Amino acid sequence: MEETRHRLRLPQNQMSEAFINNAVLALSGGFQDAYTYNTREGVFSNAQTGNVVLMSQSFMSGEWMTMLHYLIPVIAFVLGVLVTEQIQHRYKYAKRIHWRQKILLIEVLTLFIVGFIPEEYNIVATVLVSFTCAMQVQGFRKVGGYAYASTMCIGNLRSGVDALSVYMREKKPEQLKKSIHYFAIILMFALGAGTGGNLSVKYGISVIWISCLLLMFSYLLMSLEKLKQI
Repeated sequence: MEETRHRLRLPQNQMSEAFINNAVLALSGGFQDAYTYNTREGVFSNAQTGNVVLMSQSFMSGEWMTMLHYLIPVIAFVLGVLVTEQIQHRYKYAKRIHWRQKILLIEVLTLFIVGFIPEEYNIVATVLVSFTCAMQVQGFRKVGGYAYASTMCIGNLRSGVDALSVYMREKKPEQLKKSIHYFAIILMFALGAGTGGNLSVKYGISVIWISCLLLMFSYLLMSLEKLKQI
């Protein structure tokens, strides 16, 4: 019985769901999206909805190469989700290193490589960033026990306003807390996007390494949690 209660409590204590960790991931997510848009020919790495809109517009206009320009990152995003789900399934109960930490290390390595890819190969860079973005959004899906996304805002905005509306009607503190969580994550994403956009314009393709540092910080936070459990 005690073991059952421990299992029920464990998800609430996981660093992967802690606000500070997911705030860092949201900061990185916003940074990545602004980076590819400003340095990689106006393609979004995270907001695939934007890519689908532009892809469809190009298709309807008969601009086939432009259509592929937006289609390829969408495919990369799909593959990122697929690979992450497979990693989770295979390493879910690994003890030496958490499967989400494996995801972070893959992200860091991939984005580090992106920082070296010249502008002539922007499509390659965008594909890699879209792939890592998908891994992040698939691997980290809760903050404080609430479902969320660290690489986009629309779902978080809907959930935040929904919780706020419930709080206004029922005055339950839990709903206010939930709403604050969502709006705070959106703020961190916006800060990351603003910072990433301005630094990308000023310093160019290598600024993606800042995102690597943010992801390594997230990795270290999760490592510290594992040390406390020893």
